[in-house]
Formats: sequence, C-alpha cells, structure tokens
Amino acid sequence: MSITAQLPRWNLEPLFKGLQSPDFLEAYARLEQQITELEALFGRHEVRARPMREGDAAAFAAVIEQLNAISLSQSRINTYLYALISTDSGDEEAQARYSLFRNLSLRLQKLRSPLTTWLASLDPEAVNAGEYRILVEEARVQAQHLMSEPEEVLAAELSLSGGGAFARLHSNVSSQITVKVRGEELPISSVRLLAFNPDEATRKAAYEAELEAWKAHQIPLAAALNGWKGQQSTLNRKRGWADDLEPTLSTNRITRKALGAMQEVMEASFPHWRRYFRAKAKALGKAGLDWWDLFAPVGQGHSRWGWEAGRDFIIEHLASFSPADAEVARRMYAEGRIDAEPRKGKQVGAYCSHFGGGESLIFTNYEESFGGVSTMAHELGHAYHNYCLRSKPPLLARGPMTLAETASIMNETIVTEAALRKASEAEQVTLLEGNLQDAAQVIVDIHSRFLFERSVFERRKERELSASEFCALMLEAQQATYGDGLASYHPYMWAVKGHYYGIDFYNYPYAFGLLFGLALYNKHLELGPGFLPRYEDLLASVGVYPAKELAARFGFDLEDPAFWQGGMDVLVERIGRFERLVG
Repeated sequence: MSITAQLPRWNLEPLFKGLQSPDFLEAYARLEQQITELEALFGRHEVRARPMREGDAAAFAAVIEQLNAISLSQSRINTYLYALISTDSGDEEAQARYSLFRNLSLRLQKLRSPLTTWLASLDPEAVNAGEYRILVEEARVQAQHLMSEPEEVLAAELSLSGGGAFARLHSNVSSQITVKVRGEELPISSVRLLAFNPDEATRKAAYEAELEAWKAHQIPLAAALNGWKGQQSTLNRKRGWADDLEPTLSTNRITRKALGAMQEVMEASFPHWRRYFRAKAKALGKAGLDWWDLFAPVGQGHSRWGWEAGRDFIIEHLASFSPADAEVARRMYAEGRIDAEPRKGKQVGAYCSHFGGGESLIFTNYEESFGGVSTMAHELGHAYHNYCLRSKPPLLARGPMTLAETASIMNETIVTEAALRKASEAEQVTLLEGNLQDAAQVIVDIHSRFLFERSVFERRKERELSASEFCALMLEAQQATYGDGLASYHPYMWAVKGHYYGIDFYNYPYAFGLLFGLALYNKHLELGPGFLPRYEDLLASVGVYPAKELAARFGFDLEDPAFWQGGMDVLVERIGRFERLVG
C-alpha cells in the first residue's frame, strides 16, 4: 500500500544492539544471576507460609529490593523481544530467544506461591511496608486462592506448553495470514485497515475476504481459544474462585458492585447507540448500517491525516494541557520509538510497552485518517503515564488495566475536542463521527465481547467448543448489544481479538477507562490549572491504591451508577449532536 512506505519503523538500539550483541547477552546473564540470588534469599529468610517472626522487616526490605531489580531487568528484555516478534512473527531467532526467556521467567513463577503466603502472614506496620502495604493486602486475598505449592509449581511449568503455547499459536497464525482483495495480496493487518476506506465496495470486499480468511484458519484458532480458556477455567475452579470473572476483579482492583454499576449504565445506553448507527447509515445513504460500514468515513469534510500532520497536531494540543505530556510525545516521534507501518508478519492492533525509567515504545498500524491520529494520541497517553510513574519502583508502577487507560483516554479526548473546535461544520461531522465510532467500540462492541467471553467460560467447563459454536456465541452477543442498529455482524471477532488468548476479560477495563477518563476530563474543565498536579499524582499512584480509593480523591463513587452516567452523558450528547449535523 502506498502509505506504508512513508511510515516509520522503530529503532530498538537504545534498548539493545541485537540478540547477539554484548549488551543484550550481558543483560540476560544479569537477569539469570538476579533470579538465582532471589532464590537464595528465599531460602535464607524462609520465605514461605509460616508465622511472622523477628527479622522479617529486614527480610521484607531485601526481598522487595531484589524483586524491583528483577522487574526492571525483565521489562527491558521482554519489551525488546516482544517488539521483535510482534513486528515479525517469522523471526525465528527472536522466537527462540523469547521461548528461552519464558523458561527463565518460569523460575519466578515458581516462587509466586511461597511469596504470596509469606506476604499474607506479615503485619504491614511491623515490617515498615509503607507504600508496599498494597502488596501485603492483596497477598492476603490471593493466598486464599492458591493450590498447594507443588500444584502451583506444576501449573506454572505446564503453562508454557499449555495455555501460553495456545496464546502464541493465535499470535503466530493470525500475523501470517494474507488476503487477496480485488487482486492484491495484503497482510491481514492491512485488510482490516480497509474498513476505513471511503468506498463501500472496497470495504465490503475487504470484509468478505477477511471472513473467508478467518474461516480458512478457524481450526487452529479455535484450538487456541479452547486451550487457553480450558486451562484458565480449570485453574480458577481449583483455586476456589467463585467464577472465572472474580480473579480479574481482584487483579483489576475493583469490586463486583462497581463493575455492575458501570455495565448497568452501558446496557441502558444501547438504544442511544442504535440511534447513532441509524444516523450513520442515513449519512452514508443506506437503509441500514452493515458491519463493513462501522469505520466508514462520513461527510464531505474528511481528509487524509498524514503522519507528519497528525504528529504536529497531537503535540500542539497536548502542550495546551500538559507541557510534559507534549514533550513525551515529541521525544517518542523524534527518537524512533514508534513502529507504524503495516506489513506481513506484523500483528494487528496497537500497544505501548514500557521498559523502565519512564521510557516506552509504541506499536501501531497507522491509517491516514483522524482515527489513526486518535489512536496515536491514545498510545502516547500510555507513554505519558509511564513517564509519570518514572519515580516509582517497578513493583509500584504496575497499575491495573482499569486504571491503565486513564491517561490514554484523556489524551484522546483533548485531541478530539481540539479538532472539533477548529473544524468547519462539514469537518465536524467527520470528526465527531470518528470519535463516536471509537466510543461505540468501547461501549457496545466491548460489552459484546464481555458477553461472548462469559458464555465461552460457562460452556468450556463442560467440553471444547467448535469454531462454528464460537461464531454462534459471537453473533448472539453482537445481536444483544448492537441489536437492530446493524444489518450484519462479524462472527469471527473471536479470532480477530488477540486479547482473548492470554488475558481473561480484558474487555471491561476499556469501558472503565473511557468513562472514568471522561469524568476526569470534565473535572479538568471544572478545576482549570489546579487539576494537572492532582491528575499527575493520580497517574503516579495507580500501583499503590485500589481504584475505589483513587477515584474517591476526586469525589467519585465507582459503585454508584450515577458516576458512570456522568461519563455516558457526554457520549449521548455527542450522539445527539451528530444526529443534528447529519439532519
């Protein structure tokens, strides 16, 4: 495709010069030595389930210090290796080294059970835990859901050839798929970008070709989904969790009541989103919106957003919010930290990965529309969040997924609102619609994925599911959320979304992030300059406090549907505005 020749590939040399370079080999050997030292530390201090005793304060400090050092080493190596294989799944040397790295990381996983039970036995005050108190408090919950230590070790060992292997199977198979669209052979990542094409015939041809491609690979992909979910369901039952959702609530540091309040508001909003889908269909001159129209540009004001134009716009408007945010973005562009070119062997989607010291890499498949700009602003928000965490030790820089989207949604909202302010009425139609199509993905499509995953877990307890059964469950979930807002659906979304493989219920944190981020944006408008220091403190504290406690700093009650409705009202107003603009 013509646009890809102009898009950057990242420069990984600031991380490591190569897989055989002295700097990488030394870092890898250092990590091996650090893990060996941690194992010795566990033996010396008898880190396992036992009563607390004198000397545990010193033991706690030593263990935490070593875990921080290991976490920093791990993040650099993991970011580098994953950067190589996510942009080229055919890189056999990187795949082999990544396999070795996972085996090395297994030694740490084997220490999880004794560490958790030991932490659970400690008094945070007696060991001077300070900000690390949350690790002790969470260990007390996790300790109630551990199998015996030999069983946990076995589960960790089997994960490499079990669920983890199935997750890699999905990644490797999907990244190698090529599709012929109107005579041109394209990687699946480029085919999915054709959903943004202004020509309906092109979009429909890409949609139909994509479905055929996923169908052609459905057997290994169904095996991968069965393998991962089967493993997780078995382990969740053995560990005594109430259901397959409960461990993710613990990991995401939210209550079931908070999730229920949010989803209650999401489900009540679906009639509004169906109004939006019907308005978009009308704007496209159609009686009903098809799946291949979800990302279609609307209006006469749409224009191509080249890489440089998008970069300059993002930096300019982030600067009006936070000079530090804008400077992080400027450095990411200038220092080769971004890989934006779609190509064969490269995975679909976008992500931001940190590697210590507040530094990040961004992976995306850039599309020259405002949607591409919005995605870049989103990922740069993650980079800014990592920067805000730079002074925190690695163990306290790990925020839950629910809070991980906070800065990315803020960035996205700032850039979108800036574009709307500067746009003519014709351009506003296009920009507003682009924002709504993204929000619809997070509210409507995300909930369909949640319903699908919940159904898969319920059925997977009994037996494996066929590809056609996965398709049927996906259609059922899409019909429950999109309803009559769409004239057609996508039964293979279970194959498209890599998050189903390797993470459970990855979906609802994105809706949390959007609605929470919109609430914070409204607070920014209310407080003015006084907002930024409090906001940056919140970003720096996501690894130290549960979500409910952080939200309370701004007067937010996550268990009250009224809080979530405040964020949703912003989106509903935009739907009404879009309807008025398209007549």
